[in-house]
Amino acid sequence: MTKHNSERNKIMRLLHTMLRVGNLERSLDFYQNVLNMQLLRRRDYPEGRFTLAFVGYGDEADHTVLELTHNWDTESYNLGDAYGHIAIEVNDAYAACERVKEMGGKVVREAGPMKHGTTVIAFVEDPDGYKIEFIQKKSGSDSVQYSS
Repeated sequence: MTKHNSERNKIMRLLHTMLRVGNLERSLDFYQNVLNMQLLRRRDYPEGRFTLAFVGYGDEADHTVLELTHNWDTESYNLGDAYGHIAIEVNDAYAACERVKEMGGKVVREAGPMKHGTTVIAFVEDPDGYKIEFIQKKSGSDSVQYSS
């Protein structure tokens, strides 16, 4: 990394991704109980008629998290075709899919090697239809690596 990029990284960091959800309690149940995320903070904004809840795998000071926004007067959203997915690293994509199914969740692509490669991936959907990719951690690796 160049010195310029290193200096820039000290002042910029990805904080969160926001998802609009139709039923906050249902979404919190999914992210906390199915995906094992922690509820980091939650706040109602009565005058604006919305609630924000932040979930993730660690403190916001060190981790990128998800912001779940619930607009009180909206039960569902049209996700359109621009949204892709959120990716989560897992130790075992097959076991992660089984857990999702056991908890009543929806697996939309069973665990297996990605097309044209060997990295094991799977896709599940949250209660609002947002896709979440599980990427199996390579053994002996500190983080996910795509391999062909």
